[in-house]
Amino acid sequence: MSATAIVSSPAKEKDATGDIAVDLYPFIREYKGGHVERFLRSPFVPASEDAAGNRGVATKDVVIDKSTGVSARLFLASRAAAAAGERLPVIVYIHGGSFCTESAFCRTYNNYAKSLAARTGALVVSVEYRLAPEHPIPAAYDDAWAALQWVASLSDPWLADYADPERTFLAGDSAGGNIAYHTAVRTSRDGCLMDIEGLVMVHPYFWGSERLASETVREDGVAMFPPDLVDRLWPFVTAGHAGNDDPRINPPAEEVASLTCRRMLVAVAEKDSMRDRGRQLAAHMRDCAWSGDDVTLVESEGEDHGFHLYNPLRATSKKLMESIVQFVNQRSALPLPAAMLPELHELHGYGGKKTSEEGETDDCDQLTLSVPARPYIDIFGYGMAMKNWSGRKSMASGCLQIGLGKTSNTRYGLSLGGVRPNKTNRLSLPAAAPGSSVIKNFF
Repeated sequence: MSATAIVSSPAKEKDATGDIAVDLYPFIREYKGGHVERFLRSPFVPASEDAAGNRGVATKDVVIDKSTGVSARLFLASRAAAAAGERLPVIVYIHGGSFCTESAFCRTYNNYAKSLAARTGALVVSVEYRLAPEHPIPAAYDDAWAALQWVASLSDPWLADYADPERTFLAGDSAGGNIAYHTAVRTSRDGCLMDIEGLVMVHPYFWGSERLASETVREDGVAMFPPDLVDRLWPFVTAGHAGNDDPRINPPAEEVASLTCRRMLVAVAEKDSMRDRGRQLAAHMRDCAWSGDDVTLVESEGEDHGFHLYNPLRATSKKLMESIVQFVNQRSALPLPAAMLPELHELHGYGGKKTSEEGETDDCDQLTLSVPARPYIDIFGYGMAMKNWSGRKSMASGCLQIGLGKTSNTRYGLSLGGVRPNKTNRLSLPAAAPGSSVIKNFF
């Protein structure tokens, strides 16, 4: 998939619905007659309150606002629910999809949210918001705000019985990361709704009219989000009312400084065109006079936008999930894999902290985890549908080629970087040399 090839799809320029008005293939195409065709999607999955038949997680759908259709899918792990006398953190999760595709009820996000609930022990509320172009921005922002207000009301029995409102997290990936950020900003300005414990943004969708280093066309021409495609997305989802200098996708430093959430995690991927925007946001939080406790920057080397969704079995996907689990359960982080314990003991600690002889604790600037690489196995057929968008054309004709090589066992390694007086933890997740270790199913 080259940056130039993705501007227009190889499909015919007309069909039964009329002339193409906007072509943002492989995401969405709008026709002059008003018909919208979405390409980036996975099948609908029904909710099930049978936790035993759903890998230990019960799910149910609720309507939040009948007038707009805003709804949510709740995920409750049976093991967490059974814990006597302990209320659960709440993760309000907002799915990605460039503001115009995907759903909280689709297989990709159903499975991801289910895994998130099982691993963190949190009650996950996955928001189904209205999509552009039928409902341009700011509809998605308004829907996320309505969902958070609903969560704060504790009007649902699951929330009333299990939720700990003081441990509420806003989370999202891609466009969902952008929406989660703006929901956190709105919560900070409101000041009355509820306190947000943490903000989690995975490969967040931010952009700008002036190019950063990662936003230039790559030499290999391969990118999940080619810059010229991203340039056209925001004007499309705002119905032409905003350009790429819009502060909603390029937030000013003073707005970032206004956030009142206690902690923040930003995850970026090395090959993602948007990675420098995520780094910039984390740097603003680190440098400003922010009232929160810490900022964690997670970097996945050798990966592109959304890799954790398309291939959850990948070692880097598992490590990204582990970093989120530890962030949510910072008070009682889950144990690390046994293979990592020898390195952990040698380092006298884990989690981005270093304790001095006087007993004072400093924040580490960098925490580096070397993890085994794993050949790309797209178990949903979802990532390949996006990357191999040219249909029957040869992979060699500009599409990304994924290698499925032999596997071998590699060893986990752990090393800590230096100490700085700021409160930023940088977690780098590199892909090691070709080869992999056997990893159990992520779900």
